[in-house]
Amino acid sequence: MLNKLCAFARRYDMLLPGEEVVCAVSGGADSVALLFALYLLKDKLGIRLAAAHFNHGLRGEESDRDEAFVRELCQRYDIPLHCGRGAVTAGKKGLEAAARDARYAFLKSLPGKIATAHTADDNAETVLMHLVRGTGLKGLGGIAPVNGRLIRPLLLVTREDVLAFIEEYNLSYVTDSSNNTDAFLRNRLRHKVMPLLVQENPRLAENLSRMALHLRLDEDALSQGAENHIEELKAMHPASRNRALAAFLEEAGVKEPDSEHIALAESLVFSQRPSAKADFPGGVTICRNYGKLERCDGQPGLKTVVLNCPGVTQIPELGLQVRCVLEKQPESESCFTVAPAGQMVLRSRMSGDEMRLHGGTKSLKKLFIDKKIPAARRDRIPVVVDDAGVLGVYGVGANRERIPADNSGVTVIFEPIPHSGE
Repeated sequence: MLNKLCAFARRYDMLLPGEEVVCAVSGGADSVALLFALYLLKDKLGIRLAAAHFNHGLRGEESDRDEAFVRELCQRYDIPLHCGRGAVTAGKKGLEAAARDARYAFLKSLPGKIATAHTADDNAETVLMHLVRGTGLKGLGGIAPVNGRLIRPLLLVTREDVLAFIEEYNLSYVTDSSNNTDAFLRNRLRHKVMPLLVQENPRLAENLSRMALHLRLDEDALSQGAENHIEELKAMHPASRNRALAAFLEEAGVKEPDSEHIALAESLVFSQRPSAKADFPGGVTICRNYGKLERCDGQPGLKTVVLNCPGVTQIPELGLQVRCVLEKQPESESCFTVAPAGQMVLRSRMSGDEMRLHGGTKSLKKLFIDKKIPAARRDRIPVVVDDAGVLGVYGVGANRERIPADNSGVTVIFEPIPHSGE
């Protein structure tokens, strides 16, 4: 087992001289074997070794027993130990996923590299789980040998290798009673499916794990990174497009996007509607904003504000202020002179709003579409109105019907709120 571990770690530059390596230890056979193997190798590899244990508290006294066992084990070999504890409740993906998320959040808070004891058997089971649920090449890649600071040195070590190592060094370990239940898919595959497949090929676990590692290389070669421009996505080979969309969704906040999520994103790419949108897990909304895909979670409209005239009115939610002066100034998209009829108010667009431009009168809805303003942003564009209707729109200019014929009127100037001291 030590030779397999060293060769695999060397292949992926997992354990470099001078590095601190924290071994995640549950107390089970796999993690005890990894901890003791790294203990035997630490001087040869030149690493600083520590351990970490997270108590989920899900099994009451048994969870406390596991923590006590790990504490005694680390004390026996003078290995520094980080302990964490937290209450775990089932989320949308179930209790097992919630426990995993809590455990990894704790591990990632620790310094150095984090070594977990995933074996070839774990990798094989992961591949089968992805097959059962439906997957692509990325899912067939199984468990990543290196993921940021996380390293898995035992991915080519079988559970049989682990038990032989445990027996050779007369090591003790604890057993998690939840591993005996068939409540979880992984356990059902481990207890019922894997034994049948092993009858066909005793080296199944190691072979599947090697296959997964090779497929990870294929996936890396095919992937082009995140892409959100519509024309580029349309031009891609479907396999490359799927990978680009998966990377885009991950960057947008969709955790572990699956084939269903990628297909939904692809439907936005080929939608005939320039402002099509779709909802994804985690409260993420993706919109097709003309030439590209963007995250566009709904934003509330602007608060209605009476403008000080003459004077300055700040709109902190936009980082803008509106300055009204009683003198005409050169017109632009953020500065226009109008002849108001009564009080001037700033608000979001409303149904029925329209204004005349050089090319004729248009509704604000049609105007925003023509200017290719994303639908998710339209309710955040300031509209200046009075009792008679729209006076002007920030980023567009004045309603041509409301421009004074002489040098009278009020000039509305949109500008950034100055920083203190300016």
